Amino acid sequence: MAIWKKNVTLDDIRPLMKDTLSEHVGMELTELGDDFLKGTLPVDNRTRQHMGIIHGGASVVLAETLGSVVGNLCTPHGFHIVGLDINANHVRPGRPPYVTGIARPLHIGRTTVVVEINIYDADDKLVCVSRLTTAVLPDKT
Repeated sequence: MAIWKKNVTLDDIRPLMKDTLSEHVGMELTELGDDFLKGTLPVDNRTRQHMGIIHGGASVVLAETLGSVVGNLCTPHGFHIVGLDINANHVRPGRPPYVTGIARPLHIGRTTVVVEINIYDADDKLVCVSRLTTAVLPDKT
């Protein structure tokens, strides 16, 4: 059973990234499954720190973006989400050429959605574990 409350495709979502931080850092949404969203982020001059590994803040940008899309997909029409809290545990250096994030909802409630985002390097080794908590709000009419 699909958990999404909104019937959209990646082609519907990708234009929303135009002229945003996500586009600036080269993030790409790559797969939308029945209960997950996957995206990649290059580890390059836009996203790495001085030691050549991914900047922790760049990992959080990937996590927040994927988690926010998932949160919005879990809310019914007429509602949207806003972030309340994000945390990230950086467990391994993310090295070039890219990292991949996979976001799945942990809790879909009436007033909150909690999303877990795991980020892996090109060798599928865990780089970062993140959790985004969002508030569900009605759209303004």
